[in-house]
Amino acid sequence: MHTRLSVNINKIALIRNSRGGNLPNLVQVALDCESFGAEGITVHPRPDERHIRYDDVPALRPVLTTEFNIEGNPTPDFMDLVLAHRPAQCTLVPDSPAQLTSDSGWDTLANAAFLTDITARLHEAGIRVSIFVDPTERFVEGAKAVGADRIEFYTGHYAQSFADDRRKAAAPHVRCARLAADIGIGVNAGHDLNLDNLRYYAGEVEGLLEVSIGHALVSDALYYGLKNTIQMYLRQLA
Repeated sequence: MHTRLSVNINKIALIRNSRGGNLPNLVQVALDCESFGAEGITVHPRPDERHIRYDDVPALRPVLTTEFNIEGNPTPDFMDLVLAHRPAQCTLVPDSPAQLTSDSGWDTLANAAFLTDITARLHEAGIRVSIFVDPTERFVEGAKAVGADRIEFYTGHYAQSFADDRRKAAAPHVRCARLAADIGIGVNAGHDLNLDNLRYYAGEVEGLLEVSIGHALVSDALYYGLKNTIQMYLRQLA
C-alpha cells in the first residue's frame, strides 16, 4: 500500500507573516509542492492566524489539484471556514489557542458527543473526517464509534524516543494500526516525522494511508531545496 505525502505549509506562511506582504507567495509554494510530487497540501489555521490565515483557504482551495487537508480545533469559526470551502479531508485536532504546536490527541470517549456532532456535520458536506489521537486502543475505538473515517496518530512521542529504541517507540502505533484495520478505520500520522524516522515508521505501521509533514520538511528544504526535499521524503515512503 502506498503512503501519501501531504506537505503542511504552515511554516511557509509563518515566514511570510514575519515580514508582511506576500513573500514567499503561499499559493505558489503550494502549487510548486504539488508539481514537485507532493500528494496533498495541509494547512492548520489557528485563531491568532500566526501562520496560515483564514483568508489563505479560499485562495488555495480552487487551485490545488491534490488532496486538500484542513486541520484544527473545530471551533465555530473553524467549522464555518471548513464548511464554506469543503476540503477533501478535515483533521480534528484538540489544540488550545495558546499551544505552540499540537502535542496530544483527542480523548474520543470523553468528547464522544461533541465529536459525533462535528463528524456528522462534516460528512453532510462530503468531507472526509480524520481525528487526531494518541496511539491508544480505546481512543482508536472511540474515533470509530463517533463516525470518523480515519485517525491521525500523534507521532511526537515516537520521534522523541526513536533514537533510543525505535521498536519500542513504534510499538503502540503498530498495535493500534492493527486494531484500526480490524475495525475498519483508516490510519494517517503526523508530527515530528522526518528523514531519519519516517522510513521505519512507514514500514512498521500497517495500512498507513497518509503522513502530514511540515516543520521538518521545510527545515530540510533550507539545505536541500524544496523540490529535492519533497523527493527525498517520497523515497522514504516508497
